[in-house]
Amino acid sequence: MNICMVGHGMMGVWHSEGLKDVDCCLHTVVGRRPEPTAEFARTYGYRKWTVSFEEALRDPEVDIVIIAGPSETHAEMALAAIEHGKHTLVEIPIAMNLEQSERVVAAAKARGLTLGVVHPMRFRPERAPVIARIHAGEERVRHVHGRFFIYRLQNIGATGYQRSWTDNILWHHSTHLVDLGLWMIGGGDMLAAEAKIRSVNAFMPALDAHTGIPMEIVLVVETHDDQSLVVTGSYYGRERLYDTLVVSDRDSYRVDELKATLATGAGVQDIPTERENAWRCARDFVEAVRAGRDPQVPGWSVLPTMRVLHRAQEQWDAKHGRQLLPGRPVM
Repeated sequence: MNICMVGHGMMGVWHSEGLKDVDCCLHTVVGRRPEPTAEFARTYGYRKWTVSFEEALRDPEVDIVIIAGPSETHAEMALAAIEHGKHTLVEIPIAMNLEQSERVVAAAKARGLTLGVVHPMRFRPERAPVIARIHAGEERVRHVHGRFFIYRLQNIGATGYQRSWTDNILWHHSTHLVDLGLWMIGGGDMLAAEAKIRSVNAFMPALDAHTGIPMEIVLVVETHDDQSLVVTGSYYGRERLYDTLVVSDRDSYRVDELKATLATGAGVQDIPTERENAWRCARDFVEAVRAGRDPQVPGWSVLPTMRVLHRAQEQWDAKHGRQLLPGRPVM
């Protein structure tokens, strides 16, 4: 399996680390600027580097494309990779709107190609027994609360890298948390969780004068079974928080992504770091392509999440007017 990595920011690093001991070849890395792209290729052992995505896609040796560039490029790049017959793993989000999300999924299905999306919260092994019990009807989720608070007045990523693009509070960070909530409520069955949704209500303020984007969000999903999913976040947060709380009729489970801990009624335990957990995503995708199976997060399975985000975006558009935003140039 020959891998083409698009982007060499934090996720490009993590995916490259995750694949270094896997039976595959780090074949080509695609970047924007020659010098850092060449340095990345040397550091992680890629055979080739290029600043031309088209050139990489034309290479018949490339089997898998991993898209880890700016969020607003994900859909366009995924569609191009699929058109060139490449199995494609897309960093979260699959796209910045529902229409393009559906286009990417449909394109992969039409070509018979494997499409995966990096939703690392579904990969945490400590959640597997809980999901199994929920799926079997032995445990029932009552409430899921995901929250993230980071200071993002300057566009610098988690590794300190100065980004060339602007983040989006709904279509990036909230995507992680909405997806996890639906996945837990459905016991791993995203379509079953979506069928239970009774209402979606979201608040995002008007555009910040400095960044040009909404900087905070409160999103509430209610189900017909009186379950609730709440997402709260702010790009004004001076204290960095990133955690999820699942409350069931059996226990409560709070994962702190930054401290790598799981707190339950029995106490607190250490779990794999966010970085270590992310390694599982690319490894699983390579194994899925080799085995001819669905990856752990197939493309079609993220569409219920994207439909919830679409409803939230429509509510903001109705209040503030539909408009192009930095970091979300597609409508």
